[in-house]
Amino acid sequence: MDERFTTKKASHNYNTRKRDLPSLPYIMKQTWTDSLFIHYPVNQQVLQKYVPDVLPIDTYDGMGWISVVPYLTSSMKLRGFPSIPGARQFPGYNVRTYVIVNGRPGIYFFSLTAANLIASTAARFFFRLPYYYLEIYMDNHNELVNFHSKSIKNSGAQLICNYKPISKPNPAAKGSLDEWLVERYCLFTITKKGVPLRCNILHRSWLLQDVEVEIHKNTILSALNISPATNEVIMHFSKRADVSIWPLVPAIYS
Repeated sequence: MDERFTTKKASHNYNTRKRDLPSLPYIMKQTWTDSLFIHYPVNQQVLQKYVPDVLPIDTYDGMGWISVVPYLTSSMKLRGFPSIPGARQFPGYNVRTYVIVNGRPGIYFFSLTAANLIASTAARFFFRLPYYYLEIYMDNHNELVNFHSKSIKNSGAQLICNYKPISKPNPAAKGSLDEWLVERYCLFTITKKGVPLRCNILHRSWLLQDVEVEIHKNTILSALNISPATNEVIMHFSKRADVSIWPLVPAIYS
């Protein structure tokens, strides 16, 4: 089944975000390219069933959101080291929702996939994230991105789509839902004992473009047994983000 959508237009103070960082050096740099954001509205109560209670769901006008984000990691480099051999360029996608902890908005990941065994294993170990290695095909011809993932074993989650930007890049309007969805600069996870942890990231504000999308198969939400609250779908494209990543720190006291 094919679906076609078009989207809207994120801004945040870069220096303010710098002041919010923990007093530790970053540990990794990555570059993300050809990112597609597919945002679905989901009732807050539904989402909270799947998210630890210590990570309250964040809402916009009372509504929670879940997003599927395919993208290409086009570089990965540990601080003080050259690019990681075998992990320089690989596609992946993540499935995320939005939480707020100790007054700080961030992201909670249901799952992340990467077509690279080294990267997925390291992220699972060092960042306590539900990362999976998965065969994924992705290419870009004349700005048309083709993305084809295999299904995740035991869940059937699969994404097959192609997409193309159709406008000039702009930051999202201040205070808009678009800004709320993409301008998030930390992720949250928990320890085995349920203690919340935070990982900060830093990059320039997302430059977003309207996007035309054909979805040939998307079973990601159904694999989670989550249904959107409405038929409203918001999509964004962003060509590139150069990202610095910090180590995990306690979420509440830092």
